[in-house]
Amino acid sequence: MHTALYIFSSILIIISFIPLIRNDYWTFRIFEYPRLQKLVLTALSLALLLIFSNRTLTFYIYVTLLSGTILYLLKQIIPFTPLGKKQILRVKQEIPDQTISIMISNVFEDNTNYKGCIAEIKKTDANLVLLLETSHEWMEQLKEATDAYPYRIEKPIDNTYGMLLYSKLELKESEVKFLVEDDIPSIHTKVILRNGQVIQLYAVHPTPPVPGENPRSTERDKELLLIADKALASKIPVIVCGDLNDVAWSYTTELFLKTSQLLDPRRGRFFLNTFHAHHFFMRFPLDHIFCSTDFKLKKMKRLNNFDSDHFPILTVLQYEKSADAEQEDNTLDLDQEDRELAEEKKEKC
Repeated sequence: MHTALYIFSSILIIISFIPLIRNDYWTFRIFEYPRLQKLVLTALSLALLLIFSNRTLTFYIYVTLLSGTILYLLKQIIPFTPLGKKQILRVKQEIPDQTISIMISNVFEDNTNYKGCIAEIKKTDANLVLLLETSHEWMEQLKEATDAYPYRIEKPIDNTYGMLLYSKLELKESEVKFLVEDDIPSIHTKVILRNGQVIQLYAVHPTPPVPGENPRSTERDKELLLIADKALASKIPVIVCGDLNDVAWSYTTELFLKTSQLLDPRRGRFFLNTFHAHHFFMRFPLDHIFCSTDFKLKKMKRLNNFDSDHFPILTVLQYEKSADAEQEDNTLDLDQEDRELAEEKKEKC
């Protein structure tokens, strides 16, 4: 019993600190995902040691190590709870002509519950609908819902990286680009709000660092940082959304936020886990929306699942001229080390 507990504790300590090694291979990056799960298991391991183990030197070493691990994990998690600082302020006065609602859904290409997706699109009635992992079959099957959207950018691909963007707001200067990999698209478009304000939208879905698909995070990190540069250079308000295949608290997502100077509506509120929809204990926030300091948050919520491995999410933002002055101090600071790391990652591939 004692030996098993010490082995279990050792594993938890190792996988908690492995992500500090900034290596692109999946064996290092994948352990960034289950941070809450590691916290729960580490706390459980500590409790079991305190109850069942003899007070030996080994016991006190492990109690110290586990306590330190818990504090480290709490430091990573607290920013995504109500105890953390909110990056995006809540809307106080609604201005309908300046709002934009965006539904994001990774449909899971092999899923055939088209009617469930159609029902969720109709019920949500968002201004923009971004659908990921969409094949040609998915595009055809969803016409009952998507025909209501006059503006569209469709790039169905039968490789789990197809993208479909539908909008009730005018789109212009729309492009589908392949920034890093020839078969991984991203959507770049301008969206015209009802009051005439133009915003820049980037929709992304880079590859995850998982064995059998891509053993490294190199391509994902590079694509996100290239988008970050575009967001930073934009002269108009910016929204970046999609399945980033990265958790909100990873160092690469933080580097993206620092480089782009965008804000995360999850911070100071909740995790809003979106994957895996079918495994309660193994859920992570992989689907994201980030925005410039010109926006405030009206609503962000998880929607009903329709047999995909991801939950859809709905985010409603409101553009306000005064928001930038109120929120400019809420961005994450970019230091020289961050700049050098970002440049190093962009030079890879």
